Amino acid sequence: MPRNVLLLTNPSKPDAGEAITAVRKLIQRHGSLAAEIDATRPFDIPDVPFNLIAVLGGDGTLLSAARQTLHTGVPILGINLGTVGFMAEFDLGSLASHAESLFGGAPLRTQPTPLLRAEVIAADGTTRAADTALNEIVVTAGPPYRMIAIDAAIDGKPGPRVTGDGIIISTPTGSTAYNVSAGGPIVAPGLDAHVITPIAAHSLSFRPIVVPSSARISLTLVRTNGEENAQGKGTNPGTELMLDGQVHHRVRAGDRIEITRDPATIPLVIDGNVSYWQTLMDKMRWATPPMPRTP
Repeated sequence: MPRNVLLLTNPSKPDAGEAITAVRKLIQRHGSLAAEIDATRPFDIPDVPFNLIAVLGGDGTLLSAARQTLHTGVPILGINLGTVGFMAEFDLGSLASHAESLFGGAPLRTQPTPLLRAEVIAADGTTRAADTALNEIVVTAGPPYRMIAIDAAIDGKPGPRVTGDGIIISTPTGSTAYNVSAGGPIVAPGLDAHVITPIAAHSLSFRPIVVPSSARISLTLVRTNGEENAQGKGTNPGTELMLDGQVHHRVRAGDRIEITRDPATIPLVIDGNVSYWQTLMDKMRWATPPMPRTP
């Protein structure tokens, strides 16, 4: 039975107009277009039936759309218009090749994608913020960019004090994003694990570590930035908790951040003809040999 598709687009991408038209035609040819929404603006889920969400943009668009549609439980199909598009499995060419099966009702191949959940608990025990992330949760130093200090614990057992520019807690999906840029390992999808990676740690021996996804990671903020400025006039923006680089919560010394695996998952549609390892080699240039010297 043809699928009803909710199309979320990022019209700010280069050549987005032509791409949106092409994708719209593919959906209408093989399935049904339930609604079309500009995903760069806040939106409400339309009150129409749909059983597939197609997201046209880059990984940032996909992350934002996944967060806003998480409660629907509907599979998400990523169509890349960005630079790398590691999470968005399809480009316009591969989408056209698979459009009949994707939009026409053939069984979808999906990858259940885990989420992280973070709760910010103030020193008095009140919860000041709670949110989810698909890629990573980051505590970042922020202005005026002095080193911060964070006491880490895993499953209630005291761990190290992180002194530096912050810390990244990543899912396997997010291991190829900020985590790998900060020197963390790449973790294969489907592995029940989280990665803890310091950012510019003030230590020569502080290496990233992989822990089970069942672990509860506690981060207690000992020293932060953004307190009252030198003139006593208000506060600077300061240290923040960032989720997927898109959601920001101000945090302060004494706050505790509890990080766990969220019980929900996001079903991302994958291209069964392309392996994860091939994607790593093609898009991330993983294990690329040195280039021969040209005369």
